Amino acid sequence: MREQRVRFWWVQALLLLTGVGLRVVCLRNGLALTPPMGWLHWERFLCETDCDTYPNSCISEKLFMEMADAMVNQGWLEAGYHYLCIDDCWLSKERDSDNRLQADPKRFPGGIKNLADYVHARGLRFGIYQDVGKLTCAGYPGSMGFYELDAQTFADWGVDLLKFDGCYFDSINQLEEGYRRMSMALNNTGRAIVYSCEWPLYSRPFKKVNYTEVAEYCNSWRNFVDIADSWSSVSSVLDLVSASQDEFVSAAGPGAWNDPDMLVIGNFGLSWDQQVTQMALWAIMAAPLFMSNDLREISSKSKELLQNREVIAINQDPLGSQGYRKLKVDNFELWERHLKGGSVAVAIINRQEIGGPRPFYMLLSILRKGTVCVQQCFVTRLLPSRHEYGFLNSTSLLVNWVNPSGTVLLRVD
Repeated sequence: MREQRVRFWWVQALLLLTGVGLRVVCLRNGLALTPPMGWLHWERFLCETDCDTYPNSCISEKLFMEMADAMVNQGWLEAGYHYLCIDDCWLSKERDSDNRLQADPKRFPGGIKNLADYVHARGLRFGIYQDVGKLTCAGYPGSMGFYELDAQTFADWGVDLLKFDGCYFDSINQLEEGYRRMSMALNNTGRAIVYSCEWPLYSRPFKKVNYTEVAEYCNSWRNFVDIADSWSSVSSVLDLVSASQDEFVSAAGPGAWNDPDMLVIGNFGLSWDQQVTQMALWAIMAAPLFMSNDLREISSKSKELLQNREVIAINQDPLGSQGYRKLKVDNFELWERHLKGGSVAVAIINRQEIGGPRPFYMLLSILRKGTVCVQQCFVTRLLPSRHEYGFLNSTSLLVNWVNPSGTVLLRVD
């Protein structure tokens, strides 16, 4: 483990020397240099613990083993979704006699180490959930007072990612100190553990968030409340991000990401166009891509969208530059993300939720202050369907018809 830890520090040193990620002083563990991708149970499965009534959807080792198998057998791992993550409600109501965390013995009879081994044997990485406070949000034992012990427990189990929530704290100072201590405790275990925290979500009501400091301790962070399986929820995330984009964009970079929460594509609440919008905008925002759906019954259409390699390539672009809303006019929004090598990803959203498709007229000179297409560039529409416009220049006019609440995603090279 010591050799592994040294290697991560060496990777980070190389990144600093080559100038990657210098826009932000990020957590120096060499991890999450592109946004993490995986599956997380919360939005779809919540805190269902009644395995007698709901054997296929309760929070149990059975659920996670079946999802691990699906991730491998259905091409999710190959597409880049590496992390299988447990959220709240996996715990026993009490710590053991040595004050160590333990899983609910009925729902996880093999224990967490056994589950982590199962996940690792399939080439996946294993994520788990805990809380900075006295209790988790669902009322299970939290990590307050046990940060170092819990970090070592996670390392001993083979955990690769920790989602650290922020319920049941006594003061903002206690909250922030808890996030710092767990970050240092994870690093001190010598195991490579991505640290996903919710520090800004819980501190925002009390004070202005210092994102430079958050990025020194966390690989990713949540800014807003849990996403829901609805267009109003996804839409509100886009509004909140664009309203704070000056603050958010400058904080993000390799090893440090704003997390707008889970992908709900493949569930019940979004139309097809709205699913396209979430996928396109999470790629533009350089967001961690954590699906929360049932991979055992997802539609082929939603699966194809989530596994679209060209869209994933935008999300995983090594420059690590978060996109932003560049223009808002006539219920259209144009979002832009700069990519490695001078390319640009562009999302055009029709925020009008009435009527039919509407045309959006765009001169390519609007992109990157007109520099990307001074002579010519190659334009490809990736979503909602793929089409190559071919070589164009800065005076070329593109007309894209966009459905209500839908998005057209372009790549300009």
